[in-house]
Amino acid sequence: MYNQRRIILQFFYAGSSVKSNDRGRNEVGILLAQAIRFLGVTALCLCSFVAAQSAPPLTIVENDLPALAAGVEIHILLHATGGVPPYHWSAPPNDLPEGMVLMSEGFLAGRPTKPGVVVLTITVEDSSHPAHTIRKTFRVLVTAALLLDWLRPPVIHGNRIDGAVQVSNGSKDDFDLTVIIVAVNANGRATALGYQHFDLKAGATNIPIPFGETLPPGAYVVHADAVAEIPAKNSILRQRLQTPMPLPVTLGP
Repeated sequence: MYNQRRIILQFFYAGSSVKSNDRGRNEVGILLAQAIRFLGVTALCLCSFVAAQSAPPLTIVENDLPALAAGVEIHILLHATGGVPPYHWSAPPNDLPEGMVLMSEGFLAGRPTKPGVVVLTITVEDSSHPAHTIRKTFRVLVTAALLLDWLRPPVIHGNRIDGAVQVSNGSKDDFDLTVIIVAVNANGRATALGYQHFDLKAGATNIPIPFGETLPPGAYVVHADAVAEIPAKNSILRQRLQTPMPLPVTLGP
């Protein structure tokens, strides 16, 4: 197929360079050159069509996706065969685990935030004309490694914001855990509401961490961050919570 295209291109450029010293013959030469160019373009399109028709069927290689862990960053490169590369990958946004994205190049990346089972339909499209498309549905398990939840969502008590989070370790490894809760005002200034650093043993569940602090008047978004280190694996897990709307503190300290 490559040699055929090369010959057609040589023929195409040869036709483009037709010249004549005679006016009448020159007009004939121009018409001949245009005809040769048309035939060359048509032949190239025909070669592309034949290549697409002769390509093996488009197929997604992966039969299963690996189990994911909540709070653990992952990067998975998906693979396809057949059809006409390059490929374009996509998935319905609501199918993806929360915290994950699928790039058009086939990279599934991110940090899933919640455990559970996700049914994910992935689509790949090739570059033939017309394009070929194939879909495959995967059942993805997101395991509970580091979990961070509101135990008592932040509330206003006069000039204070109080609440509590809870953490769980669903893995088989002990965590060196740091939890920080801050209130951020409209100017971006952060005030610490709570901080704890301790070892979270494997299998520990629903460990409460209360927080609270007096604040000057303003509207505050509360952020809770948990960072777990696993020294033996040189691994770091992260989880984050955030209030959906600012909390208004109207009374001064």
